[in-house]
Amino acid sequence: MSTNPARTTEPLQFAYWVPNVSGGLVISDIEQRTGWDYDYNKRLAQTAEANGFDYALTQVRYTASYGAAYQHEATSFSLALLLATERLKVISAVHPYMWHPGVLAKFIATADHLSNGRAAINVVSGWFKDEATNMGVRWLEHGERYRMAEEFIAYVREIWTADDAQFRGDFFQLRDFDMKPKPLDLPGRPLPEIFQGGNSAVAQGMAGRVSDWYFANGNTPDGIAEQIAGVGSSAAAAGRTVKIGVNGFMVARDTEAEAHATLEEIIAKANPEAVQGFGDAVKQAGQSTGDKKGMWQDSDFRDLVQYNDGFRTGLVGTPEQVAHRMLEFKRRGVDLFLLGFLHFQEEVEHFGQHVLPIVRELEAAERKSAA
Repeated sequence: MSTNPARTTEPLQFAYWVPNVSGGLVISDIEQRTGWDYDYNKRLAQTAEANGFDYALTQVRYTASYGAAYQHEATSFSLALLLATERLKVISAVHPYMWHPGVLAKFIATADHLSNGRAAINVVSGWFKDEATNMGVRWLEHGERYRMAEEFIAYVREIWTADDAQFRGDFFQLRDFDMKPKPLDLPGRPLPEIFQGGNSAVAQGMAGRVSDWYFANGNTPDGIAEQIAGVGSSAAAAGRTVKIGVNGFMVARDTEAEAHATLEEIIAKANPEAVQGFGDAVKQAGQSTGDKKGMWQDSDFRDLVQYNDGFRTGLVGTPEQVAHRMLEFKRRGVDLFLLGFLHFQEEVEHFGQHVLPIVRELEAAERKSAA
């Protein structure tokens, strides 16, 4: 089920995880030719832009944990990448409990002007309790964090659009406020896009009501159908449509055997203590949801080696196999893939040269068949 079946005729879009956090995208001691520094990431953003990527998502992490010893702040890093590129849209991940929404709205409006309308945000309700409480930030239970996030988005949209902005919620208030300049009003994108994630029914409901995009953790084509249906139902009730993105860790190699050998090596060289620590933290988050369907709730050790269940998406094999797998997801309503890689620079370029052309050929063939 798709949130909007007409969108199946539109091309798939692609984003990549910005490695602004050390350790890459897997909790493994395998060699990773990926850097977390700005020079590496500037070059990577330019490579991604030249190889068919539409978006980059900058991670939000404030403290060392689970193999990520170092981390750059997401919004400032995103602005730097926006200024280093010409077309790439950069999504800054933000926690509502770490930001005042008016300050964040002002920052993104400025970034939007500096980048000619390419700034976006990913509103993260959060799972890392110790990170927040160790910084002295009050930690709310799962449902309350999503209520806060929904208010956060409503406040940001109000201040971005109204000259006499007013908002009164349980967490945030806004009275008679006029922020200028507003973000750029562009054809097809009147405001900076707002993304969010979360597997639970609460997250799906929120996405349908207020978000432009819903990010799902890695899953199979059939496994993601329930989430797409949940978001679609909430969006329809609100008279809206929401686009769907899914996380995937891509291992595309010349042969299927080589691709699967690489995946197995990543898992074989996983750091057991770090994976276990990460698993304990995120399973607590999943169990805290009312429906017990929070993120990572049914993830096993293999899944947890990749932070957002990216192995489960199954983007492992030859370029042809990976491209066909992507079309399976598209037929179920997925609009975008958020991709991670072992060696980002080389594999982003490989994607643009060897995988993306096949995806576009398959899409063209399906459009012709449908016509």
